Amino acid sequence: MRDRTHTNISTELQQATADLHQVNPGVGLLRFSLIGLVFLSCVALAWLVQNNIVFVSATIIAGISYSFWLVCTHDMSHCTLTGWTWFDTVIPRLISWPMLWPYSLYAELHAWHHGWNGSDFRDPERVQWTWQEYQQAHPLLKWYVRHQWGCDIFLLGGIGLIIKTFMMAVRLQNLSLRMRRQLMLDVSGMLVIQSVLLTIVILHGELLCYILFWVMMERVIGIIMQTRDHLEHYALWGKFNNHQLTQLYTSRNLRTIPLLGWLMGGLNYHAVHHAFPGIPFNQLPAAFERVQGVLAKHNLPPMQLDSGYIQSTYELSHHPSLIGEATTSEICGDRMMLI
Repeated sequence: MRDRTHTNISTELQQATADLHQVNPGVGLLRFSLIGLVFLSCVALAWLVQNNIVFVSATIIAGISYSFWLVCTHDMSHCTLTGWTWFDTVIPRLISWPMLWPYSLYAELHAWHHGWNGSDFRDPERVQWTWQEYQQAHPLLKWYVRHQWGCDIFLLGGIGLIIKTFMMAVRLQNLSLRMRRQLMLDVSGMLVIQSVLLTIVILHGELLCYILFWVMMERVIGIIMQTRDHLEHYALWGKFNNHQLTQLYTSRNLRTIPLLGWLMGGLNYHAVHHAFPGIPFNQLPAAFERVQGVLAKHNLPPMQLDSGYIQSTYELSHHPSLIGEATTSEICGDRMMLI
């Protein structure tokens, strides 16, 4: 009877959101273009105006806008930004490689993340440690786990995400025949683009400025992307015997202003995205309301809508937790707090 109930819920959820999967290329292209225009304008300002204050200020703004540009590549990995296969395949690599972001590997791993979140500890995007992992860790690593948010966001930053992506790709390469090919594609693309950029800056005697520019960008991007990476699932791990319900209850939704929601590609409704990755970002708010209605109909707990990016980051970072024994009987995922 329970299996039949869960099947009915899944069917109703799919029916309730069936008309929201249509991708509007214009909407996605507008978001991508506006964010890209801000980024490129700031880059031009930083390099063309011979003023140190302008260089630093424009670079910081460029890093912020580039972070949101990278969020667009997440939509492209699901082919929900424009719906154009060629665009969502070529463009994300071209804008990722200058910052050494291995998009090809990320896209491959991200598919595993959607299948494993809440149910398989091999999830390549899992940031929360298990109790067993913590108990077996070196004392230095235990200290890191207790201060994970600060270390990841402000110390490891973008470089940490890049290294983690390469490490997970190597660890899971035997599960995907495409992984090695994607690895070669990313490395080759990065080498070509960085060779061109370095040649230009060296010829103009601007190598030190380029290194400073890249490091500043990496720091800003790392803070934003690591924060987003931690907020999406931290302290929510658990398994329900229906995949869609597992995704709805193990992914975090956040209250935010419409502009930030637009910049984040609707990922403030991350639970809905995980349950229905084919829904484009502009339809996620509507999908959220419909899913809440189906859950209420079946007397299931509503999806939570947390307080916001800044407040949720503060609260979660000050209460680090570990994943206990995951069960399949209830919407759970026992968590043990770290003192």
